[in-house]
Amino acid sequence: MTRRLTLVPKAEKYASEVGMPTAAPRERRRYSPEKRRELILDHTADIVAREGVATLSIEQIGREAGVSKSLVYAYFPNLTELLRELYQREMKHLRRMQADAAEHAVTFEDLVRSVTHVYLKYYHERGLIIERLQSEPSVTKIHDATEYSRDLAVDYLTDIVIAHFELPRDIARAATDISFGLPASAGSYLLRHKMDLKTVEDITVTMIIATFLNLKTEYVARKQPLKRS
Repeated sequence: MTRRLTLVPKAEKYASEVGMPTAAPRERRRYSPEKRRELILDHTADIVAREGVATLSIEQIGREAGVSKSLVYAYFPNLTELLRELYQREMKHLRRMQADAAEHAVTFEDLVRSVTHVYLKYYHERGLIIERLQSEPSVTKIHDATEYSRDLAVDYLTDIVIAHFELPRDIARAATDISFGLPASAGSYLLRHKMDLKTVEDITVTMIIATFLNLKTEYVARKQPLKRS
C-alpha cells in the first residue's frame, strides 16, 4: 500500500498540533469590469481626500484596492487619465443631484435653496477631493468645475427666472450664469473657514435671490429707454 504524503504549511501544521483553529483561506472576489473600475476610482478618491495628489501613484492605488498595478493600468492608461475620470465622475454625480433637487422645488426660494444645499452638503462631505483634483492643471485643463451640464442647467434656470421676474432673456441668462458659480465659491469658503454649513447656505441663498430682486426692481428700471410725452 502506497502512503500518500500531504504537504502542510508550517503555520497550519503548528496550529493543528497545539489545537489552534486554522485561518480559513482567503476568498478571491470576482467583480465585473465595471464594478472593478468603480472600486479603483473609489479607492483613489479615498486616498486623494486623505493625502492629496502630490505623492499619489498607481502602485499605491493598486495596494489599497487590493489589485495588481498591471490591473489598474488595464483600466486606466496612466494616473492622469484615472484622476480625470474620477473628477468627471464626481462632478457629474453632483450635477445629477442638483437637477433632482431643482425638479422638486415649489417656490423660487425652494429652487435656490435646494440646489445650493445639495452643492454645499456634497462639498462639505467630499469637497477636498474636488478641490485637490482641481489644483492639478493636467486633470482639469479640458474642463472647469462647473462645466458638466452647465449650459443645460443655466438654460433651464434662465427660463424660470424670466417667468418669475419678467426679465429680458439676455439679462436673465447673464445673471443666472454668474450666480451659478456662487455655490462653488461658498463651498470653497466652507472648507477653509470654521463656519457652519447652514450659515454659509443662508448667505449664499440670500445673495442669489437678492441678485434677481435687484435686477427686477433697479437694473431694468434704470436701463429702460426714457418715455417722453
